Amino acid sequence: MRFPRLTAIAVGVSVMMTAPVFAQDRAQTLADIRQELTVLYVEVQKLRTELSTTGGANVSTGTGSLTERVAAIEGELSRLTGKTEQLEFRINSIVKDGTNRIGDLEFRLVELEGGDISQLGETTTLGGGEVPAAPAVAPAPAAPVATELAVGEQQDFEAAGAALEAGEFAQAATLYQTFIDSYPGGPLTAEAHFQRGEALTGQGDIKSAARSYLNAFSGAPNGDRAPDALFRLGNALGQLGQVSEACATLGEVGKRFPGSPAVADAQGARASLGCQ
Repeated sequence: MRFPRLTAIAVGVSVMMTAPVFAQDRAQTLADIRQELTVLYVEVQKLRTELSTTGGANVSTGTGSLTERVAAIEGELSRLTGKTEQLEFRINSIVKDGTNRIGDLEFRLVELEGGDISQLGETTTLGGGEVPAAPAVAPAPAAPVATELAVGEQQDFEAAGAALEAGEFAQAATLYQTFIDSYPGGPLTAEAHFQRGEALTGQGDIKSAARSYLNAFSGAPNGDRAPDALFRLGNALGQLGQVSEACATLGEVGKRFPGSPAVADAQGARASLGCQ
């Protein structure tokens, strides 16, 4: 989902840190983004085919006494209810993920083609309608693949963390970037973006650090690191002289994450910047 109040943030960060490479990669990058959009729409079409029947119904009402038939019907109802919940959970998850991805792609396309990013509004929900507030509860999967770490993933993450702890900021930033490239979309990716921002801050590369904090927040806007990432992003923008964007970002911390320890830090930073 797009974050309208954070539009100015993305504008400030992207203009400073992505403009130099657009001239050389414009055609290829636009093609890649359009290809991603095509893949998403193909996935939507696949979902639509699930709304079509496959032939005759295969429902057993049982035989024998009335009691036996009632038991058989109840068993079929339970089985169909379970399958319905599984499909609802899957479709709701795809809608939410697809809507977020399309919103990001729309932003990148407008940015690359020189459009007015401030005119981007709320992304239309994939397939129409509203994104469900909470997806249906799915049965526990036999193997939670989505949250499992790839072989060597934990070790690579810890190696980058060790370099950061040792104050080897350049090495840590490189290791975290390698980790992000090697395990995109993994359970530790958002944290890797955040920690890379910390390493870049230690190097004094505030522009790149701001981009990493933005990636950390946008990659997991409701994650445990989201309040800190948003605060760090606002603080970095303030150091870069982007005061209005910094004030808007820091103001979002309290609105989105009331009760988080990062709220007090954001309020202090707003006071230092003279935010209204």
